Amino acid sequence: MNKALLAGGVAAMATMTGCSTSSSDTASSSSSGAPSGMPSGGPGGGGGGGMGPGASQVKYADVVGVTTDGEVVEDLYSIHSTDVSTDALVKAAQAFLDGLSAKERTSCVFDIDADEWTAWSNVDGYDRKGVRMGDLTEKQRNLGYALLGTALSADGLTQTRGIMKLNAFLGDSNGGNQKTLTEGHYFFTFMGTPSTTKPWGFQYEGHHVAINYFVLGDQVVMTPTFMGSEPTTGTYKGEKITLFKPETTVGLTMIRSLTAAQLKKAVSSQSNGNEDMKAGAGQDNLKLAYEGVPGSDLTAAQRKRLLDLVRVYVGYINDGHAEVKMSEVEEHLDDTYFFWMGETEDDSAFYYRVHSPVVLIEYDAQAPLFYKGSSSTGPSQEHIHTIVRTPNGGDYGVDLLKLHLENDH
Repeated sequence: MNKALLAGGVAAMATMTGCSTSSSDTASSSSSGAPSGMPSGGPGGGGGGGMGPGASQVKYADVVGVTTDGEVVEDLYSIHSTDVSTDALVKAAQAFLDGLSAKERTSCVFDIDADEWTAWSNVDGYDRKGVRMGDLTEKQRNLGYALLGTALSADGLTQTRGIMKLNAFLGDSNGGNQKTLTEGHYFFTFMGTPSTTKPWGFQYEGHHVAINYFVLGDQVVMTPTFMGSEPTTGTYKGEKITLFKPETTVGLTMIRSLTAAQLKKAVSSQSNGNEDMKAGAGQDNLKLAYEGVPGSDLTAAQRKRLLDLVRVYVGYINDGHAEVKMSEVEEHLDDTYFFWMGETEDDSAFYYRVHSPVVLIEYDAQAPLFYKGSSSTGPSQEHIHTIVRTPNGGDYGVDLLKLHLENDH
Protein backbone atom coordinates (compact mmCIF):
# COMPACT_ATOMS: atom_id res chain seq x y z
CA MET A 1 0.00 0.00 0.00
CA ASN A 2 1.33 3.40 -0.90
CA LYS A 3 1.48 6.54 1.17
CA ALA A 4 -1.73 8.50 1.29
CA LEU A 5 -2.26 11.40 -1.00
CA LEU A 6 -2.23 14.97 0.05
CA ALA A 7 -2.97 16.18 -1.98
CA GLY A 8 -9.70 24.33 -12.10
CA GLY A 9 -21.00 39.77 -28.02
CA VAL A 10 -20.38 39.97 -24.04
CA ALA A 11 -22.66 37.01 -23.34
CA ALA A 12 -20.67 34.86 -25.75
CA MET A 13 -17.42 35.94 -24.17
CA ALA A 14 -18.79 35.16 -20.72
CA THR A 15 -19.57 31.64 -21.84
CA MET A 16 -16.03 31.06 -23.04
CA THR A 17 -14.11 32.67 -20.20
CA GLY A 18 -16.13 31.48 -17.24
CA CYS A 19 -17.23 35.02 -16.33
CA SER A 20 -20.86 35.96 -16.00
CA THR A 21 -22.36 39.36 -16.72
CA SER A 22 -24.67 39.34 -13.72
CA SER A 23 -24.30 42.14 -11.19
CA SER A 24 -25.94 40.13 -8.43
CA ASP A 25 -24.15 38.07 -5.79
CA THR A 26 -25.05 34.82 -7.50
CA ALA A 27 -26.21 33.96 -10.97
CA SER A 28 -29.87 33.42 -11.69
CA SER A 29 -30.13 30.00 -13.22
CA SER A 30 -33.68 30.60 -14.33
CA SER A 31 -32.74 33.67 -16.37
CA SER A 32 -29.93 31.82 -18.11
CA GLY A 33 -31.99 28.76 -18.87
CA ALA A 34 -29.50 26.59 -16.99
CA PRO A 35 -30.59 23.99 -14.45
CA SER A 36 -30.68 25.09 -10.83
CA GLY A 37 -27.19 25.32 -9.41
CA MET A 38 -25.50 25.56 -12.80
CA PRO A 39 -23.36 28.50 -13.87
CA SER A 40 -24.62 31.40 -15.92
CA GLY A 41 -21.72 30.95 -18.29
CA GLY A 42 -19.02 28.34 -18.65
CA PRO A 43 -16.63 26.82 -21.12
CA GLY A 44 -18.13 24.61 -23.75
CA GLY A 45 -17.07 21.03 -24.23
CA GLY A 46 -13.82 19.95 -22.67
CA GLY A 47 -14.33 20.59 -18.99
CA GLY A 48 -12.49 23.90 -18.97
CA GLY A 49 -13.57 24.66 -15.43
CA GLY A 50 -17.09 26.07 -15.67
CA MET A 51 -19.34 23.00 -15.48
CA GLY A 52 -20.96 24.26 -18.67
CA PRO A 53 -22.13 22.37 -21.76
CA GLY A 54 -20.55 18.94 -21.91
CA ALA A 55 -19.97 18.75 -18.15
CA SER A 56 -22.21 18.13 -15.17
CA GLN A 57 -21.93 17.52 -11.45
CA VAL A 58 -21.17 13.99 -10.33
CA LYS A 59 -22.90 13.01 -7.10
CA TYR A 60 -20.42 12.31 -4.31
CA ALA A 61 -21.54 8.71 -3.94
CA ASP A 62 -20.84 8.16 -7.65
CA VAL A 63 -17.31 9.58 -7.69
CA VAL A 64 -14.86 7.10 -9.19
CA GLY A 65 -12.21 9.66 -9.97
CA VAL A 66 -10.04 10.29 -12.99
CA THR A 67 -8.94 7.05 -14.62
CA THR A 68 -7.22 6.15 -17.86
CA ASP A 69 -9.95 3.71 -18.95
CA GLY A 70 -12.72 3.70 -16.34
CA GLU A 71 -10.94 1.15 -14.16
CA VAL A 72 -9.51 2.35 -10.85
CA VAL A 73 -5.96 1.32 -10.02
CA GLU A 74 -6.27 -0.41 -6.66
CA ASP A 75 -4.19 -0.11 -3.48
CA LEU A 76 -2.77 3.33 -4.18
CA TYR A 77 -3.93 4.92 -0.91
CA SER A 78 -3.98 3.71 2.67
CA ILE A 79 -4.83 5.05 6.11
CA HIS A 80 -1.62 5.65 8.04
CA SER A 81 0.26 8.29 9.98
CA THR A 82 2.21 10.90 8.05
CA ASP A 83 3.81 12.36 11.18
CA VAL A 84 2.64 15.80 10.03
CA SER A 85 0.34 17.23 12.69
CA THR A 86 -3.05 18.68 11.75
CA ASP A 87 -3.72 20.05 15.24
CA ALA A 88 -3.22 23.68 14.21
CA LEU A 89 -5.44 23.13 11.16
CA VAL A 90 -8.26 21.74 13.31
CA LYS A 91 -7.95 24.65 15.75
CA ALA A 92 -8.00 27.23 12.92
CA ALA A 93 -11.08 25.64 11.33
CA GLN A 94 -12.88 25.46 14.67
CA ALA A 95 -11.99 29.07 15.44
CA PHE A 96 -13.47 30.20 12.13
CA LEU A 97 -16.67 28.24 12.71
CA ASP A 98 -16.94 29.48 16.30
CA GLY A 99 -16.71 33.04 14.99
CA LEU A 100 -19.81 32.63 12.84
CA SER A 101 -23.38 33.28 13.89
CA ALA A 102 -25.67 30.27 14.30
CA LYS A 103 -27.35 31.09 10.98
CA GLU A 104 -24.03 31.49 9.16
CA ARG A 105 -22.71 28.26 10.59
CA THR A 106 -25.82 26.32 9.60
CA SER A 107 -25.53 27.66 6.05
CA CYS A 108 -22.00 26.38 5.54
CA VAL A 109 -21.76 23.01 7.34
CA PHE A 110 -22.62 19.78 5.51
CA ASP A 111 -22.21 16.04 6.06
CA ILE A 112 -18.79 14.55 5.30
CA ASP A 113 -20.14 12.77 2.21
CA ALA A 114 -22.27 15.68 0.97
CA ASP A 115 -22.73 16.35 -2.73
CA GLU A 116 -21.50 19.86 -2.00
CA TRP A 117 -17.97 18.47 -2.43
CA THR A 118 -18.47 18.09 -6.18
CA ALA A 119 -20.62 21.20 -6.70
CA TRP A 120 -17.71 23.55 -7.36
CA SER A 121 -16.99 25.77 -10.33
CA ASN A 122 -14.53 28.49 -11.25
CA VAL A 123 -17.24 30.58 -12.95
CA ASP A 124 -17.81 33.87 -11.18
CA GLY A 125 -21.61 33.75 -11.36
CA TYR A 126 -21.99 30.18 -10.14
CA ASP A 127 -24.75 29.70 -7.53
CA ARG A 128 -22.68 28.80 -4.48
CA LYS A 129 -23.64 27.77 -0.97
CA GLY A 130 -21.77 28.53 2.22
CA VAL A 131 -20.64 31.79 3.79
CA ARG A 132 -19.40 34.56 1.52
CA MET A 133 -16.25 36.35 2.62
CA GLY A 134 -17.61 39.74 1.53
CA ASP A 135 -20.62 39.32 3.86
CA LEU A 136 -18.49 38.61 6.94
CA THR A 137 -17.01 41.03 9.43
CA GLU A 138 -13.32 41.86 9.25
CA LYS A 139 -12.69 39.68 12.31
CA GLN A 140 -14.50 36.74 10.73
CA ARG A 141 -12.64 37.18 7.45
CA ASN A 142 -9.32 37.23 9.26
CA LEU A 143 -10.20 33.93 10.92
CA GLY A 144 -10.93 32.58 7.44
CA TYR A 145 -7.58 33.76 6.16
CA ALA A 146 -5.92 32.25 9.20
CA LEU A 147 -7.46 28.90 8.29
CA LEU A 148 -6.20 29.21 4.72
CA GLY A 149 -2.79 30.24 6.03
CA THR A 150 -2.61 27.06 8.12
CA ALA A 151 -3.89 24.76 5.38
CA LEU A 152 -1.74 26.26 2.64
CA SER A 153 1.93 27.14 2.37
CA ALA A 154 3.01 30.78 2.30
CA ASP A 155 3.13 30.53 -1.50
CA GLY A 156 -0.30 28.92 -1.57
CA LEU A 157 -1.87 31.69 0.49
CA THR A 158 -0.14 34.38 -1.59
CA GLN A 159 -1.39 32.71 -4.78
CA THR A 160 -4.96 32.44 -3.50
CA ARG A 161 -5.09 36.01 -2.23
CA GLY A 162 -3.50 37.23 -5.48
CA ILE A 163 -6.22 35.54 -7.53
CA MET A 164 -8.90 37.17 -5.37
CA LYS A 165 -7.29 40.60 -5.73
CA LEU A 166 -6.91 40.30 -9.50
CA ASN A 167 -10.55 39.24 -9.67
CA ALA A 168 -11.38 42.60 -8.09
CA PHE A 169 -8.91 44.31 -10.44
CA LEU A 170 -10.77 42.72 -13.37
CA GLY A 171 -14.07 43.93 -11.97
CA ASP A 172 -12.75 47.45 -11.50
CA SER A 173 -11.40 47.49 -15.06
CA ASN A 174 -14.89 46.63 -16.30
CA GLY A 175 -16.75 49.36 -14.42
CA GLY A 176 -16.79 47.91 -10.93
CA ASN A 177 -20.51 47.07 -10.91
CA GLN A 178 -20.34 43.29 -10.55
CA LYS A 179 -20.33 41.82 -7.03
CA THR A 180 -19.03 38.55 -8.46
CA LEU A 181 -15.87 40.30 -9.67
CA THR A 182 -14.72 41.45 -6.26
CA GLU A 183 -12.32 40.34 -3.56
CA GLY A 184 -15.22 39.26 -1.36
CA HIS A 185 -17.10 36.87 -3.66
CA TYR A 186 -15.45 33.71 -2.29
CA PHE A 187 -17.18 31.09 -0.16
CA PHE A 188 -16.35 28.65 2.63
CA THR A 189 -18.21 25.38 3.12
CA PHE A 190 -17.34 22.63 5.60
CA MET A 191 -17.96 18.91 5.38
CA GLY A 192 -18.04 17.16 8.72
CA THR A 193 -16.71 18.63 11.99
CA PRO A 194 -13.05 19.61 12.45
CA SER A 195 -11.38 16.75 14.30
CA THR A 196 -7.95 15.22 14.83
CA THR A 197 -9.39 11.71 14.46
CA LYS A 198 -12.59 11.81 12.40
CA PRO A 199 -12.82 12.72 8.69
CA TRP A 200 -13.71 16.31 7.82
CA GLY A 201 -12.82 18.94 5.29
CA PHE A 202 -13.56 22.30 3.78
CA GLN A 203 -14.02 23.89 0.39
CA TYR A 204 -12.99 27.42 -0.54
CA GLU A 205 -14.14 28.63 -3.93
CA GLY A 206 -15.06 31.51 -6.17
CA HIS A 207 -14.00 32.90 -9.54
CA HIS A 208 -10.74 31.21 -10.56
CA VAL A 209 -10.27 29.43 -7.21
CA ALA A 210 -11.59 26.10 -5.98
CA ILE A 211 -9.73 24.42 -3.12
CA ASN A 212 -11.08 21.08 -1.86
CA TYR A 213 -9.37 20.09 1.39
CA PHE A 214 -10.04 16.70 3.03
CA VAL A 215 -8.54 15.73 6.39
CA LEU A 216 -8.36 12.34 8.12
CA GLY A 217 -6.14 12.24 11.19
CA ASP A 218 -2.82 13.66 10.00
CA GLN A 219 -3.50 12.80 6.34
CA VAL A 220 -4.55 15.55 3.95
CA VAL A 221 -5.91 15.58 0.39
CA MET A 222 -6.02 18.96 -1.38
CA THR A 223 -7.61 18.04 -4.70
CA PRO A 224 -9.28 18.98 -6.91
CA THR A 225 -7.62 22.39 -6.73
CA PHE A 226 -8.36 24.86 -9.51
CA MET A 227 -6.39 28.09 -9.73
CA GLY A 228 -6.50 30.62 -12.54
CA SER A 229 -6.61 34.31 -13.32
CA GLU A 230 -7.48 36.91 -15.95
CA PRO A 231 -5.38 38.97 -16.03
CA THR A 232 -2.28 37.40 -14.51
CA THR A 233 -0.63 40.77 -13.84
CA GLY A 234 -2.04 43.97 -12.40
CA THR A 235 -1.75 46.59 -9.67
CA TYR A 236 -4.50 46.45 -7.06
CA LYS A 237 -4.66 48.99 -4.24
CA GLY A 238 -1.01 49.86 -4.88
CA GLU A 239 0.18 46.23 -4.86
CA LYS A 240 1.81 44.86 -8.02
CA ILE A 241 0.60 41.29 -8.49
CA THR A 242 2.05 38.76 -10.92
CA LEU A 243 0.67 35.22 -10.97
CA PHE A 244 1.60 31.91 -12.64
CA LYS A 245 5.19 32.84 -13.48
CA PRO A 246 6.54 29.75 -11.66
CA GLU A 247 4.04 27.46 -13.43
CA THR A 248 4.94 28.98 -16.78
CA THR A 249 8.70 28.87 -16.20
CA VAL A 250 8.89 25.27 -14.99
CA GLY A 251 6.83 24.13 -17.97
CA LEU A 252 9.16 25.85 -20.42
CA THR A 253 12.20 24.51 -18.58
CA MET A 254 10.86 20.98 -18.83
CA ILE A 255 9.91 21.07 -22.53
CA ARG A 256 13.22 22.72 -23.49
CA SER A 257 15.16 19.95 -21.76
CA LEU A 258 13.82 17.23 -24.05
CA THR A 259 15.72 15.72 -26.96
CA ALA A 260 14.33 15.59 -30.48
CA ALA A 261 13.26 11.97 -29.98
CA GLN A 262 11.57 12.78 -26.67
CA LEU A 263 9.80 15.78 -28.19
CA LYS A 264 8.18 13.51 -30.76
CA LYS A 265 6.49 11.68 -27.88
CA ALA A 266 5.76 14.69 -25.69
CA VAL A 267 4.42 17.26 -28.16
CA SER A 268 1.02 16.93 -29.77
CA SER A 269 0.72 17.49 -33.50
CA GLN A 270 -2.23 19.71 -32.63
CA SER A 271 -1.41 23.25 -31.55
CA ASN A 272 -3.05 24.48 -28.37
CA GLY A 273 -6.50 25.99 -28.72
CA ASN A 274 -8.45 28.40 -26.56
CA GLU A 275 -9.59 25.80 -24.02
CA ASP A 276 -7.68 22.54 -23.75
CA MET A 277 -8.21 21.68 -20.07
CA LYS A 278 -9.76 18.25 -19.65
CA ALA A 279 -10.17 17.82 -15.89
CA GLY A 280 -12.00 20.98 -14.83
CA ALA A 281 -15.26 21.25 -12.90
CA GLY A 282 -17.84 18.57 -13.62
CA GLN A 283 -15.18 16.11 -14.78
CA ASP A 284 -14.84 14.06 -11.60
CA ASN A 285 -15.13 10.74 -13.45
CA LEU A 286 -13.03 11.73 -16.45
CA LYS A 287 -11.41 9.01 -18.55
CA LEU A 288 -8.07 10.34 -19.77
CA ALA A 289 -5.45 8.14 -21.39
CA TYR A 290 -1.77 8.79 -20.79
CA GLU A 291 -0.12 10.91 -23.47
CA GLY A 292 3.40 12.23 -23.86
CA VAL A 293 6.81 11.08 -22.77
CA PRO A 294 7.01 8.86 -19.66
CA GLY A 295 9.39 9.41 -16.78
CA SER A 296 11.01 6.07 -17.57
CA ASP A 297 12.34 7.64 -20.81
CA LEU A 298 13.90 10.63 -19.07
CA THR A 299 17.44 11.20 -17.86
CA ALA A 300 18.16 11.80 -14.19
CA ALA A 301 18.39 15.55 -14.82
CA GLN A 302 15.11 15.57 -16.73
CA ARG A 303 13.38 13.56 -14.00
CA LYS A 304 14.51 16.17 -11.48
CA ARG A 305 13.04 18.91 -13.68
CA LEU A 306 9.75 17.01 -13.86
CA LEU A 307 9.67 16.74 -10.07
CA ASP A 308 10.50 20.45 -9.82
CA LEU A 309 7.46 21.14 -12.01
CA VAL A 310 5.17 19.04 -9.84
CA ARG A 311 6.55 20.65 -6.69
CA VAL A 312 5.35 24.11 -7.79
CA TYR A 313 1.74 22.87 -7.71
CA VAL A 314 2.05 20.51 -4.75
CA GLY A 315 3.90 23.26 -2.91
CA TYR A 316 0.70 25.27 -2.45
CA ILE A 317 -0.29 22.99 0.43
CA ASN A 318 1.45 23.37 3.80
CA ASP A 319 5.10 22.37 3.70
CA GLY A 320 4.87 19.14 5.69
CA HIS A 321 2.07 17.61 3.64
CA ALA A 322 3.72 18.83 0.43
CA GLU A 323 6.71 16.62 1.24
CA VAL A 324 4.39 13.66 1.90
CA LYS A 325 2.82 14.14 -1.52
CA MET A 326 6.11 14.60 -3.31
CA SER A 327 7.34 11.28 -1.93
CA GLU A 328 4.26 9.62 -3.32
CA VAL A 329 4.71 11.26 -6.73
CA GLU A 330 8.33 10.17 -6.85
CA GLU A 331 7.34 6.55 -6.22
CA HIS A 332 5.41 6.64 -9.51
CA LEU A 333 7.86 8.73 -11.51
CA ASP A 334 8.48 6.05 -14.15
CA ASP A 335 4.75 6.12 -14.94
CA THR A 336 4.48 9.91 -14.92
CA TYR A 337 3.81 11.38 -18.38
CA PHE A 338 4.61 14.87 -19.65
CA PHE A 339 2.48 16.19 -22.54
CA TRP A 340 2.66 19.54 -24.39
CA MET A 341 0.67 21.57 -26.92
CA GLY A 342 1.84 24.86 -28.41
CA GLU A 343 5.01 26.89 -28.92
CA THR A 344 7.91 27.17 -26.48
CA GLU A 345 8.98 30.83 -26.50
CA ASP A 346 9.07 32.84 -23.28
CA ASP A 347 5.85 34.65 -24.18
CA SER A 348 4.12 31.73 -25.91
CA ALA A 349 0.67 30.57 -24.91
CA PHE A 350 0.68 26.81 -24.41
CA TYR A 351 -0.89 23.85 -22.65
CA TYR A 352 0.86 21.11 -20.73
CA ARG A 353 -0.14 18.13 -18.61
CA VAL A 354 1.57 15.91 -16.04
CA HIS A 355 -0.28 12.65 -15.48
CA SER A 356 0.51 9.64 -13.27
CA PRO A 357 -1.49 7.17 -11.17
CA VAL A 358 -1.40 9.61 -8.24
CA VAL A 359 -1.30 13.11 -9.74
CA LEU A 360 -2.83 15.00 -12.67
CA ILE A 361 -1.75 18.58 -13.38
CA GLU A 362 -2.96 20.77 -16.23
CA TYR A 363 -1.79 24.24 -17.26
CA ASP A 364 -3.89 25.95 -19.94
CA ALA A 365 -3.27 29.41 -21.42
CA GLN A 366 -6.57 30.78 -22.72
CA ALA A 367 -7.72 33.79 -24.70
CA PRO A 368 -8.07 37.04 -22.74
CA LEU A 369 -11.67 38.16 -23.05
CA PHE A 370 -12.50 40.92 -20.60
CA TYR A 371 -9.01 42.32 -20.19
CA LYS A 372 -6.78 43.52 -23.05
CA GLY A 373 -8.47 41.66 -25.85
CA SER A 374 -11.14 39.24 -26.96
CA SER A 375 -11.35 35.59 -27.93
CA SER A 376 -10.27 36.50 -31.46
CA THR A 377 -6.79 37.37 -30.20
CA GLY A 378 -6.06 33.75 -29.29
CA PRO A 379 -4.58 32.28 -26.12
CA SER A 380 -2.32 34.42 -23.98
CA GLN A 381 -0.37 34.21 -20.75
CA GLU A 382 -2.74 36.93 -19.46
CA HIS A 383 -5.44 34.27 -18.94
CA ILE A 384 -4.32 31.00 -17.36
CA HIS A 385 -6.24 28.08 -15.84
CA THR A 386 -4.64 25.27 -13.84
CA ILE A 387 -5.98 22.17 -12.13
CA VAL A 388 -4.49 19.55 -9.82
CA ARG A 389 -6.27 16.25 -9.27
CA THR A 390 -5.56 12.90 -7.65
CA PRO A 391 -6.57 10.11 -10.04
CA ASN A 392 -8.03 6.73 -9.12
CA GLY A 393 -10.41 7.79 -6.37
CA GLY A 394 -8.09 10.17 -4.54
CA ASP A 395 -9.99 13.43 -5.11
CA TYR A 396 -12.01 14.72 -2.12
CA GLY A 397 -10.41 11.94 -0.06
CA VAL A 398 -13.01 9.57 -1.49
CA ASP A 399 -10.86 6.46 -1.24
CA LEU A 400 -9.58 7.33 2.24
CA LEU A 401 -13.12 7.96 3.49
CA LYS A 402 -14.25 4.61 2.13
CA LEU A 403 -11.37 2.86 3.88
CA HIS A 404 -12.15 4.71 7.10
CA LEU A 405 -15.82 3.72 7.03
CA GLU A 406 -15.00 0.11 6.14
CA ASN A 407 -12.37 -0.34 8.85
CA ASP A 408 -13.49 1.92 11.69
CA HIS A 409 -17.29 1.64 11.61
